[in-house]
Amino acid sequence: MASAGAYGGREPALAVVGNPENRRVRLFTEAAVAAGFAAPRVVPWLDVLRAGGAEFGPHEVVRLDSPGEHPEVDRLLRGTDDPTRVEGGARWYARFTAAVGSLRGGVRLDDPAELAVLFDKRACHQVLARAGVPVPQSPTSGGAAPLRGWADLRALMREHRMPRAFVKPAHGSSASGVIALETASGGRLRATTSVETAGGRLFNSLRVRRITDEGEAAALVDALAPDGLHLERWLPKASLGGRTADLRVLVVAGRATHVVVRTSRWPMTNLHLGGARGDLAAAMAAAGPAWPEALRICEQAAACFPGTLAVGVDLLPATGWRHFAVAEVNAFGDLLPRLTGLPGSPAEGLDTYQAQLAALAGHIATAAPYPPSREHRAAR
Repeated sequence: MASAGAYGGREPALAVVGNPENRRVRLFTEAAVAAGFAAPRVVPWLDVLRAGGAEFGPHEVVRLDSPGEHPEVDRLLRGTDDPTRVEGGARWYARFTAAVGSLRGGVRLDDPAELAVLFDKRACHQVLARAGVPVPQSPTSGGAAPLRGWADLRALMREHRMPRAFVKPAHGSSASGVIALETASGGRLRATTSVETAGGRLFNSLRVRRITDEGEAAALVDALAPDGLHLERWLPKASLGGRTADLRVLVVAGRATHVVVRTSRWPMTNLHLGGARGDLAAAMAAAGPAWPEALRICEQAAACFPGTLAVGVDLLPATGWRHFAVAEVNAFGDLLPRLTGLPGSPAEGLDTYQAQLAALAGHIATAAPYPPSREHRAAR
């Protein structure tokens, strides 16, 4: 049973803003009940968007979960009825951050201002770079250089001597709209992406393809640009078992607790694009004495977001597994089913949700409750 003493003498009431039928909400609820908490109150994102907000009591501990995988929620956020569409990222970002801002009261596990940074790759890159976190070079960090289309992209790549680069939608996730671009002398190029075009529209696909025609690549970048683009130098990544490898590292309450190795024959290692889980023991052996440094870098990145209990850090191991850089920090990066914590970590033997529940007391002790609405204050 959860100890009320750890929470100042009163056991917290948990609440989750999410999509009730989603496995994320189900897994967190199951973990909470198993840990001795009362079942969390679930506030649907659909209700938040339709009602223009939601209210939480001063002793409710509020977790925000992903609004994804719900067609109507996606329509309200993105403005399209087709969840496979790539466009609408800027609209999604504006409406999502507004929805987060419409939540009133409660003690938060996800800081609203930090979420706004985490869902803008340009802003997130700037925050990490200023904190000394190793990141790929980016001329668009913090919005420093405009990237309005293909002409800007090629100019920035030439100016910064980037023959290979990643082009990412500023507010995208799960490799949606990402292009891995390689250029060579004589105007040759190769763009690797999962984006498909049909009828002048862009769609996410589960099939990764390569584009070698400059006109087609230019049209794709020009179509993505209105929602905002982020450009990063393509760093050569380490390999494992003959496949490109990177790491998803979950950091809970400042400590790296869970690690997934992702491998692929493509530049993008996302599991839904043909990536596969790699052998963690083999990755640790390959990194050798550099492994603690890899975890330290992830914790350094997470420390940039102290008001958020858990983040998923995508870590790029350089060739040779001795140096590392942070590619992204994910607000909802804890969906790692059946994965238990690293030996020797605070989460040893715990899954990602159990680890966050175990860390609640320390987070609550330093988190100030958010102000309720005027009506709620008057009723108290």
